[in-house]
Amino acid sequence: MKPLIHNAAGLLLTALLLANVSLPALAADAPAQATHEFKLTNGLKLIVREDHRAPVVVSQLWYKVGSSYETPGKTGLSHALEHMMFKGSGKLGPGESSRVLRELGAEENAFTSDDYTAYYQVLARDRLSVAFELEADRLASLRLPPEEFTREIEVIKEERRLRTDDNPAAKAFERFQALAFPASGYHTPTIGWMSDLERMTVQELRAWYEAWYVPNNATLVVVGDVNPEEVHQLALRYFGKIPARPTPLAQIPLELSKPGERLLTLHLKTQLPSLMMGFNVPSVATSKKPREVQALRLAGALLDGGYSARLPTRLERGEELVSAASSSYDAYTRGDSLFMLNATPNVQKGKTLAQAEAGLWRELDDLKNHLASAEELARVRAQVIAGLVYERDSITSQATAIGQLETVGLSWQLMDAELTELSAVTPADVQQAARDYFTHERLSVVHILPQESSHE
Repeated sequence: MKPLIHNAAGLLLTALLLANVSLPALAADAPAQATHEFKLTNGLKLIVREDHRAPVVVSQLWYKVGSSYETPGKTGLSHALEHMMFKGSGKLGPGESSRVLRELGAEENAFTSDDYTAYYQVLARDRLSVAFELEADRLASLRLPPEEFTREIEVIKEERRLRTDDNPAAKAFERFQALAFPASGYHTPTIGWMSDLERMTVQELRAWYEAWYVPNNATLVVVGDVNPEEVHQLALRYFGKIPARPTPLAQIPLELSKPGERLLTLHLKTQLPSLMMGFNVPSVATSKKPREVQALRLAGALLDGGYSARLPTRLERGEELVSAASSSYDAYTRGDSLFMLNATPNVQKGKTLAQAEAGLWRELDDLKNHLASAEELARVRAQVIAGLVYERDSITSQATAIGQLETVGLSWQLMDAELTELSAVTPADVQQAARDYFTHERLSVVHILPQESSHE
Protein backbone atom coordinates (compact mmCIF):
# COMPACT_ATOMS: atom_id res chain seq x y z
CA MET A 1 0.00 0.00 0.00
CA LYS A 2 1.34 3.42 -0.96
CA PRO A 3 2.17 5.55 2.10
CA LEU A 4 0.16 8.63 2.78
CA ILE A 5 1.65 11.89 1.53
CA HIS A 6 2.50 14.05 4.50
CA ASN A 7 4.16 17.00 2.75
CA ALA A 8 2.68 20.29 1.63
CA ALA A 9 2.33 19.18 -1.97
CA GLY A 10 0.22 16.26 -0.77
CA LEU A 11 -2.19 18.64 0.92
CA LEU A 12 -2.47 20.53 -2.33
CA LEU A 13 -3.19 17.35 -4.27
CA THR A 14 -5.91 16.32 -1.81
CA ALA A 15 -7.59 19.66 -2.20
CA LEU A 16 -7.40 19.45 -5.98
CA LEU A 17 -8.97 16.02 -6.12
CA LEU A 18 -11.68 16.47 -3.50
CA ALA A 19 -12.87 20.04 -3.92
CA ASN A 20 -13.41 22.73 -6.51
CA VAL A 21 -10.83 25.14 -5.13
CA SER A 22 -8.61 27.99 -6.26
CA LEU A 23 -5.42 26.37 -7.50
CA PRO A 24 -3.25 29.51 -7.50
CA ALA A 25 -4.16 30.33 -3.93
CA LEU A 26 -3.44 26.84 -2.65
CA ALA A 27 -0.12 26.59 -4.49
CA ALA A 28 1.01 29.93 -3.14
CA ASP A 29 0.02 29.12 0.44
CA ALA A 30 1.61 25.66 0.63
CA PRO A 31 4.73 25.88 2.81
CA ALA A 32 7.98 24.41 1.48
CA GLN A 33 9.68 21.51 3.21
CA ALA A 34 12.57 22.44 5.48
CA THR A 35 15.59 22.69 3.17
CA HIS A 36 19.00 24.03 4.14
CA GLU A 37 21.89 25.16 1.95
CA PHE A 38 25.57 25.30 2.92
CA LYS A 39 28.73 26.19 1.00
CA LEU A 40 32.10 24.74 2.00
CA THR A 41 35.22 26.87 1.60
CA ASN A 42 36.41 24.63 -1.25
CA GLY A 43 33.25 25.45 -3.22
CA LEU A 44 31.25 22.26 -2.58
CA LYS A 45 27.56 23.08 -2.28
CA LEU A 46 25.57 21.06 0.27
CA ILE A 47 21.76 20.98 0.25
CA VAL A 48 19.92 19.15 3.03
CA ARG A 49 16.17 18.56 2.91
CA GLU A 50 14.44 17.15 5.96
CA ASP A 51 11.96 14.28 5.61
CA HIS A 52 11.40 12.52 8.91
CA ARG A 53 8.87 9.88 7.86
CA ALA A 54 11.37 7.00 8.07
CA PRO A 55 14.90 6.56 9.54
CA VAL A 56 16.42 6.53 6.05
CA VAL A 57 18.57 8.96 4.11
CA VAL A 58 19.62 9.36 0.48
CA SER A 59 22.98 10.93 -0.35
CA GLN A 60 23.68 12.09 -3.91
CA LEU A 61 26.82 13.73 -5.27
CA TRP A 62 26.24 15.55 -8.56
CA TYR A 63 28.97 16.76 -10.93
CA LYS A 64 28.42 19.41 -13.58
CA VAL A 65 29.64 17.32 -16.48
CA GLY A 66 27.95 15.08 -19.03
CA SER A 67 27.94 14.32 -22.72
CA SER A 68 26.98 17.88 -23.72
CA TYR A 69 30.37 18.97 -22.33
CA GLU A 70 32.24 16.63 -24.69
CA THR A 71 33.77 17.46 -28.06
CA PRO A 72 33.81 15.60 -31.41
CA GLY A 73 36.24 12.70 -31.32
CA LYS A 74 36.13 12.50 -27.54
CA THR A 75 32.57 11.40 -26.82
CA GLY A 76 31.53 8.97 -24.07
CA LEU A 77 34.14 10.19 -21.56
CA SER A 78 31.62 11.18 -18.88
CA HIS A 79 29.82 7.84 -18.98
CA ALA A 80 33.06 5.82 -19.10
CA LEU A 81 34.40 7.73 -16.09
CA GLU A 82 31.20 6.94 -14.20
CA HIS A 83 31.96 3.23 -14.71
CA MET A 84 35.56 3.68 -13.56
CA MET A 85 34.58 5.48 -10.36
CA PHE A 86 33.80 2.03 -8.92
CA LYS A 87 37.21 0.60 -9.81
CA GLY A 88 39.30 1.70 -6.86
CA SER A 89 40.40 4.80 -4.96
CA GLY A 90 42.94 5.73 -2.32
CA LYS A 91 41.46 3.59 0.46
CA LEU A 92 39.76 0.75 -1.41
CA GLY A 93 40.38 -1.52 -4.37
CA PRO A 94 38.09 -2.26 -7.33
CA GLY A 95 34.53 -3.02 -6.24
CA GLU A 96 35.30 -2.76 -2.52
CA SER A 97 33.20 0.37 -1.92
CA SER A 98 30.17 -1.45 -3.36
CA ARG A 99 30.87 -4.44 -1.14
CA VAL A 100 30.99 -2.21 1.97
CA LEU A 101 27.66 -0.66 1.09
CA ARG A 102 26.03 -4.01 0.34
CA GLU A 103 27.09 -5.30 3.75
CA LEU A 104 25.35 -2.29 5.30
CA GLY A 105 22.15 -3.06 3.39
CA ALA A 106 22.52 0.11 1.35
CA GLU A 107 21.39 0.76 -2.21
CA GLU A 108 23.83 2.50 -4.54
CA ASN A 109 24.14 3.41 -8.19
CA ALA A 110 25.17 6.16 -10.59
CA PHE A 111 23.90 7.74 -13.79
CA THR A 112 25.18 9.98 -16.56
CA SER A 113 23.17 12.28 -18.82
CA ASP A 114 23.74 15.11 -21.24
CA ASP A 115 24.11 17.60 -18.39
CA TYR A 116 25.40 15.78 -15.31
CA THR A 117 26.90 12.71 -13.67
CA ALA A 118 25.60 11.65 -10.27
CA TYR A 119 26.34 8.99 -7.65
CA TYR A 120 23.92 8.01 -4.89
CA GLN A 121 23.43 5.84 -1.84
CA VAL A 122 20.24 5.07 0.09
CA LEU A 123 20.92 3.80 3.59
CA ALA A 124 20.06 4.00 7.28
CA ARG A 125 20.47 7.50 8.65
CA ASP A 126 23.19 6.45 11.13
CA ARG A 127 25.36 5.17 8.26
CA LEU A 128 25.50 8.43 6.31
CA SER A 129 29.11 8.95 7.34
CA VAL A 130 30.09 5.77 5.46
CA ALA A 131 28.57 7.08 2.23
CA PHE A 132 30.37 10.41 2.69
CA GLU A 133 33.71 8.74 3.38
CA LEU A 134 33.50 6.51 0.30
CA GLU A 135 32.33 9.32 -1.98
CA ALA A 136 34.97 11.76 -0.75
CA ASP A 137 37.70 9.15 -1.18
CA ARG A 138 37.03 8.64 -4.88
CA LEU A 139 36.60 12.38 -5.43
CA ALA A 140 40.04 12.97 -3.95
CA SER A 141 42.00 9.90 -5.06
CA LEU A 142 40.53 7.87 -7.92
CA ARG A 143 43.02 5.23 -9.11
CA LEU A 144 41.93 4.42 -12.70
CA PRO A 145 43.96 1.18 -13.05
CA PRO A 146 44.80 0.60 -16.76
CA GLU A 147 43.91 -3.09 -16.56
CA GLU A 148 40.48 -2.23 -15.14
CA PHE A 149 39.90 0.29 -17.92
CA THR A 150 40.82 -2.27 -20.56
CA ARG A 151 38.14 -4.60 -19.22
CA GLU A 152 35.53 -1.93 -18.55
CA ILE A 153 35.68 -0.25 -21.96
CA GLU A 154 34.71 -3.60 -23.48
CA VAL A 155 31.73 -3.71 -21.10
CA ILE A 156 30.72 -0.23 -22.25
CA LYS A 157 31.03 -1.15 -25.93
CA GLU A 158 28.84 -4.19 -25.37
CA GLU A 159 26.36 -1.99 -23.49
CA ARG A 160 26.21 0.25 -26.54
CA ARG A 161 25.64 -2.70 -28.86
CA LEU A 162 22.82 -4.12 -26.73
CA ARG A 163 21.07 -0.89 -25.76
CA THR A 164 21.51 1.15 -28.93
CA ASP A 165 22.98 -0.53 -32.00
CA ASP A 166 20.75 -3.62 -31.69
CA ASN A 167 17.73 -1.71 -30.34
CA PRO A 168 15.76 -0.07 -33.19
CA ALA A 169 13.89 2.41 -30.96
CA ALA A 170 17.05 3.54 -29.16
CA LYS A 171 19.01 3.75 -32.40
CA ALA A 172 16.29 5.88 -33.99
CA PHE A 173 16.21 8.22 -31.01
CA GLU A 174 20.00 8.61 -31.09
CA ARG A 175 19.87 9.57 -34.77
CA PHE A 176 16.94 11.86 -34.06
CA GLN A 177 18.88 13.78 -31.42
CA ALA A 178 21.87 14.14 -33.73
CA LEU A 179 19.53 15.66 -36.31
CA ALA A 180 17.51 17.83 -33.94
CA PHE A 181 20.49 19.53 -32.24
CA PRO A 182 22.72 20.83 -35.04
CA ALA A 183 24.47 23.50 -32.97
CA SER A 184 24.75 22.15 -29.42
CA GLY A 185 26.41 19.29 -27.58
CA TYR A 186 23.04 17.58 -27.14
CA HIS A 187 23.63 15.87 -30.48
CA THR A 188 26.23 13.69 -28.72
CA PRO A 189 24.93 10.36 -27.35
CA THR A 190 25.63 9.95 -23.65
CA ILE A 191 27.32 6.59 -24.13
CA GLY A 192 29.46 8.01 -26.94
CA TRP A 193 29.93 7.00 -30.57
CA MET A 194 31.43 3.55 -31.04
CA SER A 195 34.40 4.93 -32.99
CA ASP A 196 35.31 7.10 -30.00
CA LEU A 197 34.92 4.24 -27.53
CA GLU A 198 37.29 2.13 -29.62
CA ARG A 199 40.06 4.75 -29.43
CA MET A 200 39.47 6.04 -25.89
CA THR A 201 42.45 5.85 -23.51
CA VAL A 202 42.75 5.77 -19.76
CA GLN A 203 44.89 8.91 -20.02
CA GLU A 204 41.92 10.75 -21.53
CA LEU A 205 39.77 9.61 -18.62
CA ARG A 206 42.39 10.80 -16.15
CA ALA A 207 42.38 14.24 -17.77
CA TRP A 208 38.56 14.32 -17.75
CA TYR A 209 38.48 13.37 -14.08
CA GLU A 210 41.04 16.00 -13.11
CA ALA A 211 39.22 18.68 -15.11
CA TRP A 212 35.71 18.18 -13.76
CA TYR A 213 35.77 16.10 -10.56
CA VAL A 214 36.52 18.86 -8.09
CA PRO A 215 34.46 20.01 -5.09
CA ASN A 216 33.75 23.42 -6.63
CA ASN A 217 32.03 21.65 -9.54
CA ALA A 218 29.86 19.41 -7.37
CA THR A 219 26.64 19.53 -5.36
CA LEU A 220 26.02 17.17 -2.44
CA VAL A 221 22.32 16.54 -1.82
CA VAL A 222 21.03 14.80 1.30
CA VAL A 223 17.34 14.10 1.91
CA GLY A 224 15.85 12.14 4.77
CA ASP A 225 15.64 11.78 8.53
CA VAL A 226 18.64 13.95 9.35
CA ASN A 227 19.74 16.95 11.35
CA PRO A 228 21.01 19.58 8.89
CA GLU A 229 23.86 20.85 11.05
CA GLU A 230 25.07 17.33 11.75
CA VAL A 231 25.13 16.66 8.01
CA HIS A 232 27.05 19.89 7.51
CA GLN A 233 29.66 18.82 10.04
CA LEU A 234 29.98 15.42 8.35
CA ALA A 235 30.48 17.12 5.01
CA LEU A 236 33.18 19.34 6.46
CA ARG A 237 34.89 16.30 7.98
CA TYR A 238 35.02 14.21 4.80
CA PHE A 239 34.93 16.73 1.95
CA GLY A 240 36.23 19.93 3.50
CA LYS A 241 39.96 19.26 2.97
CA ILE A 242 39.69 18.34 -0.72
CA PRO A 243 41.20 21.32 -2.57
CA ALA A 244 39.32 23.31 -5.17
CA ARG A 245 40.70 23.63 -8.72
CA PRO A 246 39.66 25.75 -11.70
CA THR A 247 37.38 23.98 -14.16
CA PRO A 248 37.16 24.51 -17.93
CA LEU A 249 34.65 27.04 -19.23
CA ALA A 250 31.38 25.25 -19.99
CA GLN A 251 29.16 27.10 -22.44
CA ILE A 252 25.39 26.68 -22.20
CA PRO A 253 24.15 24.47 -25.09
CA LEU A 254 22.20 26.93 -27.24
CA GLU A 255 20.49 25.98 -30.48
CA LEU A 256 19.90 27.88 -33.69
CA SER A 257 16.69 29.88 -33.31
CA LYS A 258 15.38 28.71 -36.69
CA PRO A 259 17.45 25.75 -37.90
CA GLY A 260 15.05 24.92 -40.72
CA GLU A 261 12.99 21.79 -41.31
CA ARG A 262 15.01 18.55 -41.26
CA LEU A 263 13.86 15.10 -42.39
CA LEU A 264 15.60 11.75 -41.93
CA THR A 265 14.36 8.33 -43.03
CA LEU A 266 15.70 5.24 -41.30
CA HIS A 267 15.22 1.61 -42.33
CA LEU A 268 15.52 -0.51 -39.20
CA LYS A 269 14.69 -4.00 -37.97
CA THR A 270 11.25 -3.10 -36.72
CA GLN A 271 7.83 -4.54 -37.51
CA LEU A 272 5.86 -1.30 -37.72
CA PRO A 273 6.60 2.14 -39.19
CA SER A 274 6.70 5.07 -36.79
CA LEU A 275 7.73 8.70 -36.66
CA MET A 276 9.33 11.22 -34.34
CA MET A 277 8.72 14.96 -34.54
CA GLY A 278 10.68 17.48 -32.49
CA PHE A 279 10.63 21.26 -32.20
CA ASN A 280 13.61 23.24 -30.89
CA VAL A 281 12.31 25.10 -27.82
CA PRO A 282 13.85 26.83 -24.79
CA SER A 283 14.13 25.36 -21.30
CA VAL A 284 13.67 27.10 -17.97
CA ALA A 285 17.39 27.87 -18.03
CA THR A 286 17.37 29.52 -21.47
CA SER A 287 13.90 31.06 -21.82
CA LYS A 288 13.54 34.81 -21.47
CA LYS A 289 9.84 34.32 -20.64
CA PRO A 290 9.49 31.69 -17.88
CA ARG A 291 5.74 31.39 -18.28
CA GLU A 292 6.10 30.10 -21.84
CA VAL A 293 8.02 27.09 -20.53
CA GLN A 294 5.18 26.16 -18.19
CA ALA A 295 2.78 26.75 -21.08
CA LEU A 296 4.72 24.24 -23.17
CA ARG A 297 4.49 21.74 -20.32
CA LEU A 298 0.71 22.15 -20.24
CA ALA A 299 0.52 21.96 -24.04
CA GLY A 300 2.14 18.56 -23.73
CA ALA A 301 -0.42 17.54 -21.13
CA LEU A 302 -3.30 18.71 -23.34
CA LEU A 303 -1.98 16.45 -26.09
CA ASP A 304 -0.87 13.48 -24.02
CA GLY A 305 -2.07 13.85 -20.44
CA GLY A 306 -3.80 10.52 -19.95
CA TYR A 307 -6.76 8.65 -21.39
CA SER A 308 -8.87 11.77 -22.02
CA ALA A 309 -6.08 13.83 -23.65
CA ARG A 310 -6.36 14.91 -27.27
CA LEU A 311 -4.01 12.45 -28.98
CA PRO A 312 -5.59 9.28 -27.55
CA THR A 313 -9.13 10.69 -27.75
CA ARG A 314 -8.98 12.07 -31.27
CA LEU A 315 -6.25 10.26 -33.18
CA GLU A 316 -6.31 6.83 -31.52
CA ARG A 317 -9.92 6.15 -30.56
CA GLY A 318 -11.65 8.77 -32.67
CA GLU A 319 -10.11 8.69 -36.16
CA GLU A 320 -8.31 5.39 -35.50
CA LEU A 321 -5.44 7.05 -37.34
CA VAL A 322 -2.66 5.89 -34.99
CA SER A 323 -2.19 2.88 -32.75
CA ALA A 324 -0.06 4.95 -30.37
CA ALA A 325 0.90 8.60 -29.99
CA SER A 326 2.67 10.58 -27.28
CA SER A 327 4.39 13.87 -26.50
CA SER A 328 7.25 14.81 -24.18
CA TYR A 329 9.16 17.89 -23.11
CA ASP A 330 12.00 18.26 -20.60
CA ALA A 331 11.89 21.82 -19.26
CA TYR A 332 14.85 21.41 -16.90
CA THR A 333 17.88 21.04 -19.15
CA ARG A 334 21.10 23.07 -19.02
CA GLY A 335 20.50 24.40 -22.52
CA ASP A 336 17.75 24.56 -25.12
CA SER A 337 15.38 21.61 -25.22
CA LEU A 338 12.97 19.76 -27.54
CA PHE A 339 9.21 19.39 -27.61
CA MET A 340 8.67 15.89 -29.02
CA LEU A 341 5.83 13.93 -30.58
CA ASN A 342 5.87 10.21 -31.43
CA ALA A 343 3.31 8.23 -33.39
CA THR A 344 2.75 4.81 -34.93
CA PRO A 345 0.19 4.72 -37.75
CA ASN A 346 -2.69 2.29 -37.43
CA VAL A 347 -1.52 -0.08 -40.17
CA GLN A 348 -4.40 -2.47 -39.46
CA LYS A 349 -6.70 0.29 -40.70
CA GLY A 350 -4.43 0.99 -43.66
CA LYS A 351 -3.06 4.26 -42.27
CA THR A 352 0.33 5.58 -43.39
CA LEU A 353 3.12 7.63 -41.86
CA ALA A 354 2.09 10.61 -43.97
CA GLN A 355 -1.44 10.43 -42.61
CA ALA A 356 -0.21 10.08 -39.02
CA GLU A 357 2.08 13.06 -39.44
CA ALA A 358 -0.75 15.11 -40.90
CA GLY A 359 -2.91 14.15 -37.92
CA LEU A 360 -0.28 15.37 -35.48
CA TRP A 361 -0.08 18.66 -37.35
CA ARG A 362 -3.86 19.07 -37.11
CA GLU A 363 -3.62 18.81 -33.33
CA LEU A 364 -0.74 21.29 -33.20
CA ASP A 365 -2.61 23.72 -35.44
CA ASP A 366 -5.66 23.37 -33.20
CA LEU A 367 -3.53 24.50 -30.25
CA LYS A 368 -2.35 27.47 -32.30
CA ASN A 369 -5.74 28.49 -33.70
CA HIS A 370 -8.14 27.83 -30.82
CA LEU A 371 -7.97 28.53 -27.11
CA ALA A 372 -8.25 25.51 -24.84
CA SER A 373 -11.24 25.81 -22.53
CA ALA A 374 -10.61 26.83 -18.94
CA GLU A 375 -12.08 23.51 -17.81
CA GLU A 376 -9.79 21.39 -20.00
CA LEU A 377 -6.72 23.34 -18.93
CA ALA A 378 -7.67 23.05 -15.26
CA ARG A 379 -8.05 19.28 -15.65
CA VAL A 380 -4.67 18.71 -17.25
CA ARG A 381 -3.00 21.13 -14.83
CA ALA A 382 -4.34 19.09 -11.92
CA GLN A 383 -2.95 15.93 -13.56
CA VAL A 384 0.49 17.50 -13.99
CA ILE A 385 0.57 18.62 -10.37
CA ALA A 386 -0.65 15.22 -9.18
CA GLY A 387 2.17 13.59 -11.12
CA LEU A 388 4.72 15.90 -9.53
CA VAL A 389 3.35 15.21 -6.07
CA TYR A 390 3.42 11.44 -6.40
CA GLU A 391 6.81 11.50 -8.09
CA ARG A 392 8.32 13.45 -5.21
CA ASP A 393 6.81 11.38 -2.45
CA SER A 394 10.06 9.41 -2.10
CA ILE A 395 13.24 10.87 -0.66
CA THR A 396 15.18 9.70 -3.72
CA SER A 397 12.90 11.61 -6.08
CA GLN A 398 13.17 14.73 -3.94
CA ALA A 399 16.95 14.53 -3.94
CA THR A 400 17.05 13.93 -7.69
CA ALA A 401 14.85 16.97 -8.37
CA ILE A 402 17.11 19.14 -6.22
CA GLY A 403 20.30 17.80 -7.75
CA GLN A 404 19.10 18.14 -11.31
CA LEU A 405 18.00 21.75 -10.84
CA GLU A 406 21.23 22.78 -9.18
CA THR A 407 23.44 20.99 -11.69
CA VAL A 408 21.81 22.56 -14.76
CA GLY A 409 22.39 26.02 -13.28
CA LEU A 410 19.03 26.63 -11.64
CA SER A 411 17.97 26.75 -8.00
CA TRP A 412 16.46 23.92 -5.97
CA GLN A 413 13.83 26.42 -4.86
CA LEU A 414 12.15 26.08 -8.26
CA MET A 415 10.79 22.68 -7.24
CA ASP A 416 8.80 24.39 -4.50
CA ALA A 417 7.72 27.27 -6.76
CA GLU A 418 6.64 25.42 -9.89
CA LEU A 419 3.15 24.65 -8.60
CA THR A 420 2.46 28.39 -8.43
CA GLU A 421 4.05 28.91 -11.85
CA LEU A 422 1.88 26.22 -13.41
CA SER A 423 -1.17 27.77 -11.78
CA ALA A 424 -0.56 31.10 -13.50
CA VAL A 425 -0.66 29.72 -17.06
CA THR A 426 -3.72 30.75 -19.08
CA PRO A 427 -5.22 29.28 -22.27
CA ALA A 428 -3.83 32.30 -24.11
CA ASP A 429 -0.33 31.47 -22.84
CA VAL A 430 -0.60 27.95 -24.23
CA GLN A 431 -1.83 29.25 -27.57
CA GLN A 432 1.01 31.78 -27.83
CA ALA A 433 3.66 29.20 -26.99
CA ALA A 434 2.25 26.88 -29.66
CA ARG A 435 2.31 29.68 -32.23
CA ASP A 436 5.88 30.66 -31.35
CA TYR A 437 7.45 27.21 -31.36
CA PHE A 438 5.40 24.66 -33.31
CA THR A 439 6.70 25.82 -36.68
CA HIS A 440 8.38 24.13 -39.63
CA GLU A 441 11.48 26.30 -39.11
CA ARG A 442 12.07 24.53 -35.80
CA LEU A 443 11.06 21.03 -36.88
CA SER A 444 12.99 17.77 -37.13
CA VAL A 445 11.21 14.64 -38.39
CA VAL A 446 12.44 11.06 -38.44
CA HIS A 447 10.51 8.35 -40.29
CA ILE A 448 11.31 4.80 -39.14
CA LEU A 449 10.46 2.12 -41.69
CA PRO A 450 10.74 -1.67 -41.48
CA GLN A 451 13.98 -2.73 -43.14
CA GLU A 452 12.22 -5.01 -45.60
CA SER A 453 10.39 -2.14 -47.24
CA SER A 454 11.41 1.30 -48.39
CA HIS A 455 7.79 2.42 -48.86
CA GLU A 456 5.06 3.47 -46.48
